[in-house]
Order: sequence, then C-alpha cells, then structure tokens
Amino acid sequence: MEPEHPKSVQLDERRVFTRRAALLGLGQTLVLGALGTRLYQLQVLDAARYAPLADDNRFNTIPLAPVRGQILDRFGVAVATNEEGFRVAMVPALTGDMGLALERLSQIAPIPADERARILTRVKRQPRNLPIIVASDLTWDQVATINLMAPELPGVETETFNRRRYHHIGKLGHIVGHVGAVERFGMGDDPVLRIPGVRVGRAGVERGMDSRLRGVSGAVRREVDARGRIVRNVQRTEPQSGNDVAMTIDLELQTYLVDRLARERRAAVVALDVVGGEVVAMASSPGYDPSLNVPQPAAQPEPPKRRGRGRSLRTGLRAAERNLKGDALFNRATMGLYPPGSTFKIVTALAALEAGVIDLRERIDCQGSFTLADRNYRCWNRGGHGRCDMHRAIRESCDVYFYEVARRMGMDTLAAMARRMGLGQTYDAGIAPLSPGLIPTPAWKRGKYGRGWLGGETILSAIGQGYVLTSPLQLAVMTARAATGLAVTPTLVRPENGTSRPAFARLNIADRHLQALQRALRAVVNEAGGTGSRAHLGENGPMVAGKTGTSQVTRRSANRYQSSLKWEDRDHALFVGYFPAHAPRYAVAAVVEHAGGGGAVAAPLAREVMAELSARDPLRKPAYSVYSSASPTEPPPNLPKGRAG
Repeated sequence: MEPEHPKSVQLDERRVFTRRAALLGLGQTLVLGALGTRLYQLQVLDAARYAPLADDNRFNTIPLAPVRGQILDRFGVAVATNEEGFRVAMVPALTGDMGLALERLSQIAPIPADERARILTRVKRQPRNLPIIVASDLTWDQVATINLMAPELPGVETETFNRRRYHHIGKLGHIVGHVGAVERFGMGDDPVLRIPGVRVGRAGVERGMDSRLRGVSGAVRREVDARGRIVRNVQRTEPQSGNDVAMTIDLELQTYLVDRLARERRAAVVALDVVGGEVVAMASSPGYDPSLNVPQPAAQPEPPKRRGRGRSLRTGLRAAERNLKGDALFNRATMGLYPPGSTFKIVTALAALEAGVIDLRERIDCQGSFTLADRNYRCWNRGGHGRCDMHRAIRESCDVYFYEVARRMGMDTLAAMARRMGLGQTYDAGIAPLSPGLIPTPAWKRGKYGRGWLGGETILSAIGQGYVLTSPLQLAVMTARAATGLAVTPTLVRPENGTSRPAFARLNIADRHLQALQRALRAVVNEAGGTGSRAHLGENGPMVAGKTGTSQVTRRSANRYQSSLKWEDRDHALFVGYFPAHAPRYAVAAVVEHAGGGGAVAAPLAREVMAELSARDPLRKPAYSVYSSASPTEPPPNLPKGRAG
C-alpha cells in the first residue's frame, strides 16, 4: 500500500483546522451576540426598569424630621414648645462591627448593656444604610469628644434634634397630653413617622391635633460608593415645620380650677362656652406632668451612670399615684364614665314632652316608691313628694315622676333624645382619646348579652342609673344644648387665622318644651325646695340654672348614710348648670367621685367655679389668632420660660 503524499496530509490538516476555527468563531459570535443582545435589552429596552434600581444603589435618601408645632393657650401663652438637644447616630453600613463601636461609644456617652442589645436588634430589622439613634441628650463635652474621635468611630455622627418642652406643667397635663415613640403598627404611609427618633402625640391635644402639629418631612439625597461611603450631597429638601395650635383654654382660669380640684380626691370639671362650644377650662384630679414622658437633658458634665436616658412616664408617676390613690394618667373629664344620676332627668323630661306622653299640667302622685312587675323602686325621698308636675319634679328631683313617664314612652324614645342631646358619642374636639359613653337600647342589650330588655331597666335609665354612662364633657355638652336649644359641639382648639366656625343647627325641640325645662332648671337653684340651692351665686351674681345628681355606685349605699360607708362605696356627686340663666354664656359640669350627694358636694364646687368664671369672663377678652406666614405683620407669641420636658 502506497504511503500518503505529504501534501495531501497537510491539506487535510488545514481543512480540519479551518472547520474548527469556523466553529469556534461561530460559537464566539453566538456568545457575543447573545451577550450584546442581553446588554441591549438591559441598557436600552429595560432601561426604564433598571435605571431607578441602579440609582438606588448609587444614591440613598436620608429623611429629615420637621420641627413640631407649638401649642398655645387661648391668649397666646406657649404651653408646649421645642428646644434643641444633641444626640448621636450610627450608620451600620459604615460602622462595621456594631458591638465594638457601641462599646467604644459608651465610654464617652454611657449606654447600658440592655440598651445596646436593643440597638443591635433594631439594626437587624432595618436597612443598614439608614442611621439609628443610639444616645440622646448629650452634653456639649460629649459631643466635642465624639467629634474629636471621629476617625476611630466610623459611621458615628452627632446631630441636633428638637425635644418637646412643656410649660405650666401640672395645670394642663391632661389637656396638652404628651408625645411618645411611634408604634410599629401605627406608622402608616406618612414618611414623617418612619424617621428614626421622631415622636408623635400620644394623648391630649398632642394626639388630637397630631396631623397639624407634625409637619412635613424633608430629605437629603446622598451619592455613595460601592462600600456605602458618602461621596457627596446631591440634593437637600428642607422639612416644613408643623403648624401652631391655639387652644380655647384660658390658662389663668385653668390654674384656678386645677388648684381647686386638688382639694378633692378624685374629681373632674368642664367649663364650656355655650355659644361657640369652646372649652375654656377643663380639669381632672389627680393630674400629671407630661414632661415626665420626655427625656431630660443631663445637667452636669459628669452625670450618673444612667445619664442620657429618659425616665419612664409611669415610673415617674408611681410615687404620686400612691399618694393620690388614683390613676394620674387618666383624664376623668373626657374618659371618665359615670352614671349621670338625676342630671339625666333633663333628657327624660324633654323626651317625654316631645313624645307627648305627658303635658306640663299633669301631676303624678309620689308616695316614696313606684311598683313595676311586683318590684318596688324607691324615690330618694322615702316620705314621697306628693302630687308633682314636671316643674316640681325637676326642682325637687322626684324619682317616681320620672319612673312613670319613662314607663309610658319606652327606652328607644329616651335613647334617641339622649343622643340628640350629645350623649353616647364622641366629638371632633381636637383632643384624644374621648370616650363615647353608653346610652343603652333593647337592641344593644340583646347584641351584647343575648337577653331581652326589661321594663325596670327603662325606669332606672330615666334617672341616670342602670347601664347609662356619661363623661363630664358630655354632661357639659348636654347642659349647653338644654340652655340654647342648639346642637352645641365642643372644641379645645381655636380655628386657624381667626376663621369662624359654622353656626350650630337647632335641635328641633319645641320652644314651649325647652322653655318649660329652663324654668325648672332655674327653680332647682333659685326656688325654695330646689336641690341645687348651694350653687346660687348670691344676690349680686348672675342667676344660675342647673340640676343636681347623685349616682349610686353599689347597692350598699341604698339604706345607709354615706359617712358610714367605705370611700369606694359612696355615691358620686354631680352638678350641671349654666349662667346667666336668661342669656346663657357658660355651662359647667362637675363630678366628684364617691363624695355623697350632688347638692351637698358638687353644687358648691360648681358655684366656686362659676363665680371665678364670671369674674374672669375670658369670652370678653380678644383671643389669640394663630400666627401664619400668610400674615407676616402679625407678631409671633412671646414665649415664656418653662421647664424642659
């Protein structure tokens, strides 16, 4: 067999190489084509999708907290302002070992071990490029030391922040309320609430007007490198401060009211303008200091080991609560619920007259008790009142009269009038929280307890007992509506820039019925036999109209003298009234817990409050109009010095 020619061998090898090169080139072309296609898709076709994601890696946005608006009293006196403090924050992405950094930092600004553990837990739950507050209320020496050691503390930066400062503490605690940290479930969509360290209203006007006080957040947009280090600030949007809020409260009158209630163990009083619905004073005893819920600044360069941490509000109140024997945080004026007792007869009388189940001339015989379904219901006057028309029944607070009229009209009619008079509901009053109270109905009882309504429950409701529960603020609203015939709605916040509120609608109660009720309420205080004679302001004072109430707390008080009972078993004392009787201007509701009779205890308290209210008469003085940038000629308020909170 002849050997292959060398030239043919070289030709075959050349052909094989050419095929391999072609295949390799084709493969490279396909790979490069696929890569180019993919790059074209990413950079051109999908640019709108990926460009923002790339910018998010290149830029980060740090939110800036706005300054919270001030709270002022009726005449422009500041009661809640802000002051600057120092704090230190860390950016986990730049810090590295957070545990080591916190240990180093705590040598300058002591951070307890349990707080360091909480900080490390929070770091794991949030993006590492967002700052986290690790210590607040630093002294100037601490800030200078941290800045001096900046090269050894990467990712650590000091900054200023605004802390809430409360003035006239102890007089307005329940009304102004306090601020606190944002609850995780309450952040919502507002970017302000997601700013580290921001505080929101938790009670009082701080909570009720939080959206107006809060302001609008700003932001700093920063360019960062691949390691998260800041390259430059690209853009800065300044935050917008929250709006100021002017309350309807007269601080001088409020001071008097708080000092007067300090003599009572537990009590609440509300004074309301019946024309505009403005609450001019409102107090609950015992009270509290809202500044206890705000971190206190360190006073010395070398403070104790727990320096820089705020005291717990509840911890700060323990001693006070032990002395006062009551929950100081509880605002009895808006949240306290009490059986209204005989003050509720205002509602029962109007409901009966409007329903036509009785007229003004009809008399009902009171022999000291009333029988329904083989059960006796006693009048407070065991000897009976004799034959009573409505005027006398209200003046002398005859229970039997109202038992009978309630039996005739039923609970649904009574409940409808109660709601028309402002009970069983909350109001947009600029303060939170508010309790709606309870006006029961047969449907309510069946839904709650699965049982039918009893006739005896109707007649007990008619005299403000049974399931009926009201707050002092609601009783003041009921009184204002009885005085004017208008759907008065309360508020603790003045409108911005002096705008006026819309007029209140009429209650659509017949004038003759309303006038008959008002005559009877005047008789309660000014005629012989009236249960509210101790609310009389004297011959030279304005005429007062009102109604006393004594609400039974336990059955043990039915057959025993109040003085023989334990304090917690005694009846509540109530009084509601308005003055001047013929041209109503103010309504007052007073509740004294476990104090006995309303005529003996609550009426004298209301008289003192009404006398002071008459002497000061804040409605005659020009009220403050909230400062607005739209009217730069109006000067801002003169802010008095106060205690930091």
